Amino acid sequence: MSRKNWFAWLYVTPLMLVLVPFFLVPILVVLVASVLETDGFGGLIPTFTLANYVDVLTSAQTFHLYSATLKFTTLTWLFTLVIGFLVAYFLVFHVKNQLLAISLFLICTVPFWTSNIIRMISWIPLLGKEGLVNSALLGTGLIREPIEVLLYSGIAVVIAYVHQLTIFMVVPIFNSMARIDKRVVEAAVDSGASRLDVMRLIIIPMSKSGIALGSIFVVSIVMGDFFVVKVMSGGGSASVVSAFYENVGVLQYPIAAASAVLLTVVLIVAISLILRTVNIRREITQ
Repeated sequence: MSRKNWFAWLYVTPLMLVLVPFFLVPILVVLVASVLETDGFGGLIPTFTLANYVDVLTSAQTFHLYSATLKFTTLTWLFTLVIGFLVAYFLVFHVKNQLLAISLFLICTVPFWTSNIIRMISWIPLLGKEGLVNSALLGTGLIREPIEVLLYSGIAVVIAYVHQLTIFMVVPIFNSMARIDKRVVEAAVDSGASRLDVMRLIIIPMSKSGIALGSIFVVSIVMGDFFVVKVMSGGGSASVVSAFYENVGVLQYPIAAASAVLLTVVLIVAISLILRTVNIRREITQ
């Protein structure tokens, strides 16, 4: 090998030292465990089988779990996208002072310096039957009895996810919009373009990379989480991750591994569809 190739391998060595033991090896372990049999007591029998995948794919519970997970993912993605886009648009195009815009952006991140668990649990006294929201609505006379569906329901799960993950949408969209040349927008307005035309033909297309990155963050986090669903739904809803977490709890490692592999495949497909909308590498390097 030439000296240039040796230097190239030397440069990627630190990355390989992290990826191989902490990424590739765990994936291989899960993949191998998914095609083994179990003795029912946590032990693995070195016998190749696809029965674990058959059990997962033919289970009626699997369809229900994926439906619930995709519902939470879609709703969370939609609300975080709208809120994140509006916040980023306001900071970039309506705050003229760049220092003030950066300051406001940093203020948006302050609540996210605390633990996710604390921020999630903080919704319980707000959305509870005797919480602040119901108390305010009762006090103003808008309702006659507390709204019980606000807490321990699918609505509470989506609210908690949106609260936790909106910042993951704001940051990449803000970075994409900040690179848009304001003179392009001014030229479009001077040429008679309406605000809707500017948004549809300039802002959104030039913010696609940020929208794609934010979508990847939100989708991957929601599909890989179960704690928010478990706590905020009060056990009334479940997710794919919660199912194989329970399998691990009862020492059914092959079934849990098969479920994890299938979820990884679904997530890869979802991210691939998102990446088809934009060439992120080209957008970022511009």
